[in-house]
Amino acid sequence: MTAVQSTTQLNRPKRAPTIWGPVIFLLLPFLVVYLLFFIWPALQTVYLSFTQSGLTQTGPLIGLANFKTLLADPDFWASLLHTAYFSVLTVIPLTAIGMATAMLTKAGGRLRRVAQAVFFIPYVLPVSVATLIWQWVLNPNLGVVNAVTNSQTAWFADPNLAMPAVAAVTVWWTVGFNMLLFLAGLQNIPLETYEAAELDGARGFQVFRYITWPALWPTTALVLTLQLVASFKIFSQVYLLTGGGPFNSTRVVLEYMYDTAFTNTDAGYASAIAVVFFVVILVLALLQNLLLNRGRS
Repeated sequence: MTAVQSTTQLNRPKRAPTIWGPVIFLLLPFLVVYLLFFIWPALQTVYLSFTQSGLTQTGPLIGLANFKTLLADPDFWASLLHTAYFSVLTVIPLTAIGMATAMLTKAGGRLRRVAQAVFFIPYVLPVSVATLIWQWVLNPNLGVVNAVTNSQTAWFADPNLAMPAVAAVTVWWTVGFNMLLFLAGLQNIPLETYEAAELDGARGFQVFRYITWPALWPTTALVLTLQLVASFKIFSQVYLLTGGGPFNSTRVVLEYMYDTAFTNTDAGYASAIAVVFFVVILVLALLQNLLLNRGRS
């Protein structure tokens, strides 16, 4: 009987070792940090949006009063419109210029690494340094642009020019990141595809239209989505360059929320702005992703 049991144990297949233990052990620090510094503050923000709270104390629950006030708040809708305007000025240019610079640097030969560094250097600058550079460049009296154009245009003090100027600074500052994403996409296109197209007589724009552009579409969709979300989260450039002016013409949602919380000390209403704005960004990102996936198919 003992021999039979030993034979049965030998013939029994060995159980594959589980990997859940090491996986949970490795993920545990991230999960703890994620719960403490993202999920918990997000839940607190949602709770505060239903209260009448200040910066230092949590007030009583007031239900949907903050949201009702928000829906009828012209300042909120104006700031949302300014944010959308900034998004229009930056999302497509950042995507197109990122793709163009990636293709130029890929075709740069020996100067490729130099070109990559030149286009990427602005992205590694702190926002304070980037905005300070452009405050000098666009200075009405001593700026390089006005010296070349022989004018004294007050770029950040003109309600019609302030937001385009902020958008231009943002494009210059952040386009390097998109360039790297497109370079990675270009590296994944096999050289044999281009060689076959050349043998078939494809030249110039035909190669881009029928080979490069379709192959880069997943990267393009990713860049468009990232840029849409990033453009709606704009705060630092506006705060440092214009302070929301002139005449609130560049006052975006995050700056309005900041002023509400820290200037007006109304944390409950600022939390309601944050919740509604999160929903707006989420809906826009999902809609854009849906449209881009349809365009891909």
